[in-house]
Amino acid sequence: MNSRERLLTAIDGGKPDHVPLLCWCFGWEPPAHLRWRASDPTLTSEAVRHWYTLRLEHIHTLPQPWTLEDEFCRVERWLSLGLDDVIEVSPPWGIDPQVRVRDWQETSTTGARSETLLGRTYETPAGELRHVVRRTHEEVPRGWVLQPDHVPLFEDMNIPRGVEHAVSGADDLHKLRFLLQDASPTEQAAYAQRMTRIKRFAADKGVLVQAWSAFGLDAVVWLCGVEGAIMLAMTEPEVMQELVDIVYAFDRRRTEWALGLGYDAVGGVDLIVQRGWYSSTEFWSPQLFRRFVLPHLRELADLVHGAGARLAYTMTTGVAALAELLIEAGVDLLYYIDPVQDDLDLAAFRAAIGAGRLAVAGGVNTSVTLNSGTDDEIRQAVHEVVRIMAPDGGFILAPVDALFPDTPWRSVEAMIAAWREVSE
Repeated sequence: MNSRERLLTAIDGGKPDHVPLLCWCFGWEPPAHLRWRASDPTLTSEAVRHWYTLRLEHIHTLPQPWTLEDEFCRVERWLSLGLDDVIEVSPPWGIDPQVRVRDWQETSTTGARSETLLGRTYETPAGELRHVVRRTHEEVPRGWVLQPDHVPLFEDMNIPRGVEHAVSGADDLHKLRFLLQDASPTEQAAYAQRMTRIKRFAADKGVLVQAWSAFGLDAVVWLCGVEGAIMLAMTEPEVMQELVDIVYAFDRRRTEWALGLGYDAVGGVDLIVQRGWYSSTEFWSPQLFRRFVLPHLRELADLVHGAGARLAYTMTTGVAALAELLIEAGVDLLYYIDPVQDDLDLAAFRAAIGAGRLAVAGGVNTSVTLNSGTDDEIRQAVHEVVRIMAPDGGFILAPVDALFPDTPWRSVEAMIAAWREVSE
């Protein structure tokens, strides 16, 4: 089996030739022998020190360029070690050309405390929409993403730094529609050209292509903040539903594009991913999940399956409580299960989801097991999760939820060595 065949077999609930090992990278620093020279002409003498993914390109500010060539190089390096990897894409979007955007910065002083505020104002045909965050100046260790010098609509860093979130109530929803529009013709053409290259590379290397085209409740939390989103759902459920509907319409258009069902895109995507980091039980009860996530997730699954692709959902906590709802929606793959951060009983979870109902990835915690565990502890974690989750198929071994800048190569080596033991 090649990597694509192996992963698709697991996603479809089957047993591939061996358990796949898939490592997402979020600024991970590989050893020197795995690096390559940057393709960016401004960095011709520099090696690429940190590995990322193109799924981050529209929602994070990276400390270094990450190009499609870098994406290809990362895939080739993982394949050379015998691991699996995927090419990741994130279809762009645009705003209505009638909207005028103004960025600004000011200093706010309260008593002896002074802070910098970053603001973005959108002048839409329906009125003004404001988005304001605090600019923090903490030292960022090498490899980690940076706070941008403006206020993107979608950005994890906005949430804890939010002063005035973009959406606070019903009056903002019509304005928001002007900001969640299709990509411009130029962006559409660039994406189609990118996908032509990706399809060629994927066919040559035998790797899977996955598109991050659905934001779901993550977009709601980006727009409203955590507290604002939850309060909206509890006190104004009709407004919350309208916001969820707006986000789903936006997600659906990008997903259709990724699948080759709209625009002039060339398709070529095997797996659609919906973000769900902000839709776990840390934020929402199963009842609210059923109300605000399940209906559109089921529609998305029908759309994806109708195009011959698979649907993945990303959620690293609360999986025991919500897995049955994901199965009901028609999700094919859950990223990720984590026995440490989610305090997950692997055997009970395996018994609960049964065989062939939901493929899962994960099993090895990054922040504790890989970052501070001994080689023996890492080996034990790999052997245990494979022993419990893999015998009936439908399992992909993976660190949860990525390899980060502080994840040591020694630990990754230990995980790979243990994986090779269980793959023999």
